[in-house]
Amino acid sequence: MSLLLEAERYVANQSSHLALNAFITPLPRRSSRWQDQVKHADLRRAQGKQKSRLDGRLIAFKDNICTRDLPTTCASKTLETFTSPFNATVVQQLEDAGAIVAGKTNLDEFGMGSHSIHSRFGPVKSAHCGRDSDNLSAGGSSGGSAVAVATDQCYAALGTDTGGSVRLPAAYTGIVGFKPSYGLLSRWGVVAYANSLDTVGIMAKETSTVRDVFGILNQYDSRDPTSHPPSSRSRISHRLKSTPLRIGVPLEYNISELAPSVRRSWYRSLEYMRQQGHTIQLVSLPMTKSALSAYYILAPAEASSNLAKYDGVRYGTRFEGRDGDGDNKSEGYLYAKTRGEGFGSEVKRRIMLGAFSLSAQAIDNYFIQAQRIRRLVRHDFDAVFRAENPLTAHALDIEHQAREVGVDVLICPTAPSPPPRISELTNANATKSSLDAYVSDVFTVPASLAGLPAISVPVSGRENVYSHDDEDLAGIQIIGQYGDDDLVLNVGELLQGNGL
Repeated sequence: MSLLLEAERYVANQSSHLALNAFITPLPRRSSRWQDQVKHADLRRAQGKQKSRLDGRLIAFKDNICTRDLPTTCASKTLETFTSPFNATVVQQLEDAGAIVAGKTNLDEFGMGSHSIHSRFGPVKSAHCGRDSDNLSAGGSSGGSAVAVATDQCYAALGTDTGGSVRLPAAYTGIVGFKPSYGLLSRWGVVAYANSLDTVGIMAKETSTVRDVFGILNQYDSRDPTSHPPSSRSRISHRLKSTPLRIGVPLEYNISELAPSVRRSWYRSLEYMRQQGHTIQLVSLPMTKSALSAYYILAPAEASSNLAKYDGVRYGTRFEGRDGDGDNKSEGYLYAKTRGEGFGSEVKRRIMLGAFSLSAQAIDNYFIQAQRIRRLVRHDFDAVFRAENPLTAHALDIEHQAREVGVDVLICPTAPSPPPRISELTNANATKSSLDAYVSDVFTVPASLAGLPAISVPVSGRENVYSHDDEDLAGIQIIGQYGDDDLVLNVGELLQGNGL
């Protein structure tokens, strides 16, 4: 198929799947600009002069990633009139490789949510496996990007992953979602939620496509202070990998609440790896039980600081009100009115939570304690992996002891259960609370706190993969030591490519 025919099919699917609400700003169907770009890419391919494997491909971008030619709203009233004067680095890198922006995808406001229901533009609906599924959660916060990939509205998509926001939607929609090691992909031009956790992630139907995108984006960016310089990257790359692999099974992920379909998919994944000659080894990550609580202190604290600038004076849409004392109390203060009307309920909840945990009275008991837990979570991972962490090598004796008996990767579920119905989350008689939504991240948060690479791939819980319905397919997560991104992708490709 020519690239032009493929691109036209993607754009036609954007029009036919409007009810799923995957895009905030779709690609204009009758625009000649993207058609000319694809025609030029087709010509380069015919001449054997492709810029990259992504030349002429349509890539969608989560709407918290700045694009010069399309608005960046973060799904919020606060930024509904904002258009960036520049492209984010990851956008520019892909455009330089010949990729074409396929539109901006829907999300939870400012990336704060696990089901893509907290959006100024309405919830994203899943189309997973087609069984009455437009009522199912697409996962969050990168649900729009996930649905766009799952329904062939683009070739691949970028999202952001702070505590699981790429991997959870991938698990819920039956696609591949990859969170690279923290600091490998540039965050310059990505609207911040929690700086120490935010990572640009990649979503596609095939792990090989994710690898192609990662290969283009995995570069140092001097404009991003969290981007690893070449000196650090040289320590990360070209590490020797053992064969066969030692596969770690974390005991703490085998919770009683694990859905039977998820447990079956997990078992099939481990059994397949065992049949391929790899060793299965039980490991313990004791601080996993505290990771979720620590995350929901640290991330809101950073969000409270980051979102303070949206005051209607310096940044954000202004909602008019008094700027000082006056007689007309009904007008409201400018700052309070701007933030009160500009932010949605979930963003307000997290700002308040973060502001409290950073207060002088609470910081020692909450924020400081959460930072200590984060350090212990990272230490748990370092202790079970055979490869030493290249950023903290030779720091602790226990890390050296672990080299003799450690594992190469961990395999565990991405989410403890199949996607819930949107009605369970949003209706007046909703059966799931905000706390239930937070618990969806229980398996993805630990890798985020430690900054480790992790990928979610779809695995069926049944032998006959052609007869499954929605609940037969689960996301299985592969977690690697810091910098072992290629190994994580290799294992993901192995699981996905063998009928699982």
